[in-house]
Amino acid sequence: MRRTTWGAVAGAAAATLVLAACTGGDPEEPADASEAAEGPVTLTIVTNAISGGKNAAEADWIADWLIPEFESAMEAEGRDVTVVFEAQGVDDEDYKTKIALDLQAGGGADIIGMDGIWVGEFAEAGYIAPLSEVGGSAVDEWDGWEQIPDAVQNALSFDGERYGIPQGADGRVLFYNKTLFAQAGLDEDWEPTSWDEVLDAARALKEIEGVIPIQLNAGTAMGEATTMQGVLPMLVGTGAQVWDEDGWLGGTEELGQVLDLYRTIYVDEGLGDPVLQQEAAGRDTSFAQFAAGEIGILLEGDYFWRSVINPAEGVGTAPMADRDEVVGYTRIPAREPGTGVNGQDFVSMSGGTGRVLNPGSENPELAWELLAFMNSAEAFESRVAGTVSITPRDDVNATVLEGDPMLTYISEEVLPLSSYRPGLAAYPEVSLALQDATASVVAGDPVEDVLAAYTDAVAGIVGDENVNDG
Repeated sequence: MRRTTWGAVAGAAAATLVLAACTGGDPEEPADASEAAEGPVTLTIVTNAISGGKNAAEADWIADWLIPEFESAMEAEGRDVTVVFEAQGVDDEDYKTKIALDLQAGGGADIIGMDGIWVGEFAEAGYIAPLSEVGGSAVDEWDGWEQIPDAVQNALSFDGERYGIPQGADGRVLFYNKTLFAQAGLDEDWEPTSWDEVLDAARALKEIEGVIPIQLNAGTAMGEATTMQGVLPMLVGTGAQVWDEDGWLGGTEELGQVLDLYRTIYVDEGLGDPVLQQEAAGRDTSFAQFAAGEIGILLEGDYFWRSVINPAEGVGTAPMADRDEVVGYTRIPAREPGTGVNGQDFVSMSGGTGRVLNPGSENPELAWELLAFMNSAEAFESRVAGTVSITPRDDVNATVLEGDPMLTYISEEVLPLSSYRPGLAAYPEVSLALQDATASVVAGDPVEDVLAAYTDAVAGIVGDENVNDG
């Protein structure tokens, strides 16, 4: 079975990938590393970051810490190495197009910043290769892998191979309001072990006037937030994935279970606000309502804790002064214990970016040394200095997250069981089809009809032969 149907891919970057896949435009073979490393060497880094603009903190760190520290380390070893940073600060799709064109032509930087969701697409086009094929035996021998959980490594992996190193991580949990839980007679140290237990808590919260029991993102207005903070966490709780070796998810029993859950919440029992799912600013409204004590349970990522309800001055967009006392968080349960992917009792979804090696690098082994240096404990400690954010490394997180129990919880309890979106070209359109499906269910359409329409939509995107309808 083909992994995706290229004819369905939209966008300039995707079209570029199609062209190379069809014309055999493989990158040039790298020169012998030992020969290329003799004498002065220049290595290049490209990522979508620029000082004073997009992702400025990353750009400043590369320019002010990484480059001088690595060049100094090389000088101490008697090697003349110069590192050049090719800063970018453009729309993500424009950046994707640029690096695709560079790689198609056999050029591009030695180290390339890349969204994890692009990895499979670039790998299938032959633009990138597994790290160990490019950087040599030192890749698998790197001691850093021991500090990066397998689930986190998956963010930059494809078909069981590591293609890059992730530079960050996030996870999704159920946030809940402890004050409302107490009013509803619920345990403030809540840890549901099934969907039924989540629904039971929502039913109890429904007895409190003026409170929306639960918010599970739905519809097209919330875009990818519906998929990542709604459909996919529930789907992996049934044991299914949106894409696997059998093809793209069709109207399976597992998707039917997810849509039945949406129907229970928004149609049959009125445990959520269906109108909110249709508003252009619905997600932001849900944030404000949770902060105001008007939503009892909310499925969100740690971004919600760090950047939305954060009480620090000038940080949170909907700050809660009593966040640390009032807001609880717990893992997302599988539909029933043991029904999640890999037989898990609890599940989550994660995303993130990372960096890959260019197969066309003239100095691939030295480029790996730079990439490993960029992802060392020392480098990450420097990168997150003055901030609180989750890194991919357990050893660094143990230090930098020490003062934040919530992010420590994400790092230790959630990331090891997290799943990732498939990095394939058809995914954005399939994601939209899932959003459409939830919108239809919330509007009251029968689940059976929605499943049929969704299956047809996915077949139109990837081809009938690539749809797994169970």
